[in-house]
Amino acid sequence: DLEDRFVNYACGMIEIIEMLPESKAGKYIAGQLIRSCNSPALNYGEVQGAESREDFIHKMKIVLKELKECRVTLKIIIRRKMIPSVEKLNALFKETEQLIAITGAGIQTAKKNLNSPANKLEH
Repeated sequence: DLEDRFVNYACGMIEIIEMLPESKAGKYIAGQLIRSCNSPALNYGEVQGAESREDFIHKMKIVLKELKECRVTLKIIIRRKMIPSVEKLNALFKETEQLIAITGAGIQTAKKNLNSPANKLEH
């Protein structure tokens, strides 16, 4: 279930956040990451209640944007060696990439269906 993957992702990212150093950079990264890593799960909840295909696409794009922000932040943490748990970081980076791919594919499918003849109103 994709919702559970997003929730598990947020929980895993919170573990990473709690390992970040108490330095200026660590606190800044933690603040940014706590918002962006929870956003996909919360916005996916909104996706499930989308009022139209256009609304679905818009909300999925927000999920995708936040996942990409997480990916960049993880790259910074990894390159700066801000936490010692490389295995956990690598696993979350891989999950980020997978969720980006899944979300992007969902957006593309929804866009294709939006433009399909079966979705057009007849006049």
